[in-house]
Amino acid sequence: MNNPNHIFVDKDLSIYVSDWNRDRVMKWMKDAKEGTVVTGGQGEGNSLTQLSRPTAVTVDHLGNVYVTDSFNYRIMRWLKGSKEGSIVVGENGKEDQSN
Repeated sequence: MNNPNHIFVDKDLSIYVSDWNRDRVMKWMKDAKEGTVVTGGQGEGNSLTQLSRPTAVTVDHLGNVYVTDSFNYRIMRWLKGSKEGSIVVGENGKEDQSN
């Protein structure tokens, strides 16, 4: 980890951590010795497989992961098990527009 920024604990007691300087979100299942990359981890960037300085992370009841992708000015969602995210909010970059 390099500057862990935010954590989320799900109903199964898995811990999700946004790893700011490694542009990814990691997951540790209960009692795990190693974490797994669940979002990002493809280097810094703005493609649908990348993040740029992730901050907040949350997981819904279906296991979908939502991440504040701060340097790309967007909120991303990864469906459970997906290798690629989708933009939920912020498709226009840093602007005054409502999306």
